[in-house]
Amino acid sequence: MKYFSSFVAAILLTSLSYVLGDLFLSKGLLIWQALIIGASVVILGATAEKLRAPMWLIILTPFPVGMLLLFLFLNEGFTVWLFTYSLTLLIYVIIHVAVSSLFRFHSLIPAWKLSKS
Repeated sequence: MKYFSSFVAAILLTSLSYVLGDLFLSKGLLIWQALIIGASVVILGATAEKLRAPMWLIILTPFPVGMLLLFLFLNEGFTVWLFTYSLTLLIYVIIHVAVSSLFRFHSLIPAWKLSKS
């Protein structure tokens, strides 16, 4: 049950970064679309981790999916998409660092254990 709740939290936090990134720029992304992107990104990262892919592949695999889905859902030009994705990534990093340090929780791939240092 702990993995499931961590998995859902990871999806919600990832989706939140997409909602906030869009909110500041284009306001074209619906909440259900952000949830689809968040779920896709987290599921893909978790799947790569379960398949014991190398670390670099686990980290890079979700990016193209999130980028493509954001581009399709935004229905905006390349420049708006690029700025929205960049802001989303920045917000995600801030959320990830905050959640990881405060709650000892890896907000992208719930199966990863954080170091205890």
